[in-house]
Amino acid sequence: MAQILLVEPDRVSAEIYYQALQRAGHDAMVCASAQAAILAADKTKPDLVVLELQLVNHSGIEFLYEFRSYPDWQAIPVIIHTHVPSSEFAGARNLLMGELGVSKYLYKPQTNLQKLISVAAEFAPVSQ
Repeated sequence: MAQILLVEPDRVSAEIYYQALQRAGHDAMVCASAQAAILAADKTKPDLVVLELQLVNHSGIEFLYEFRSYPDWQAIPVIIHTHVPSSEFAGARNLLMGELGVSKYLYKPQTNLQKLISVAAEFAPVSQ
């Protein structure tokens, strides 16, 4: 069972994603803020992070900078699952995919639950 840290500020969306990940065989933790996500990651090293960039008080980018500053978390895959179109980061692709180690960028309006679960399984397979 893969441990997935879901960083999603919208309660309704978080519950939908949480339930879908659970049904797919993952163990998910939900955090609404960057600070809560850092604390949760410290308690339980996740196998994968699914991150919304639009967070309260801190952005997802700020979260990524802090998350990647810990040596134990540098290799953990991160999927950005956001309402922010990837075109907003066209000039910062090297920053996201390189320095911040983003594994995949999913634009929510073009991503259904099946796609999210499929991509999560790609980076954090469920053990048999």
